[in-house]
Amino acid sequence: METSSNQKTTSAFVHLSTLTQYFIPFGNYIFPIIIWGASKKDSEYIDHHGKQAINFQLSLLLYSLILCLIAIPIFIVTIFKNMPINAIIHDDDFIIENFHLEHITGMVIIGITAAVLFFTLKVAEFFLIIYASIKAANGELYKYPLTINFLKTPKKEENKAEISEENESSINHQSESETV
Repeated sequence: METSSNQKTTSAFVHLSTLTQYFIPFGNYIFPIIIWGASKKDSEYIDHHGKQAINFQLSLLLYSLILCLIAIPIFIVTIFKNMPINAIIHDDDFIIENFHLEHITGMVIIGITAAVLFFTLKVAEFFLIIYASIKAANGELYKYPLTINFLKTPKKEENKAEISEENESSINHQSESETV
């Protein structure tokens, strides 16, 4: 797929615009959608990268929600395990009964595990966004790993990406055999 430098720059900017989440709430959805929406009809290349960036952000949102849906109930159950329910319901004074350190240990382990998983997810997100923007700027199609395709890419684009990867690997294989 022959791409112009403007298409490469726009595609790289679509990926980089997801980093606005650190400055503007929901910027990782708003800005890629605006850039992609304005340019998707001009180029299949921009359309592909826009869909990939948005799909990746939506996938990360889903993974984060699943992590919260698992961690928060376990955290709440661990905290309220030793509190009398009647005191909580009737807004009475309550005393934590049978308080043992092993209950705190479970809570701490769950909290640390959730924090480490979330931190790992965010670090991986940052580096994958940078990597995708470099690929886009170099004129290569890129697909984020572990991404759910909420916005479907046409099959012909996926085939083109696979064909170009196969061609690159066969060219590399031929050049290696020629040097030997």
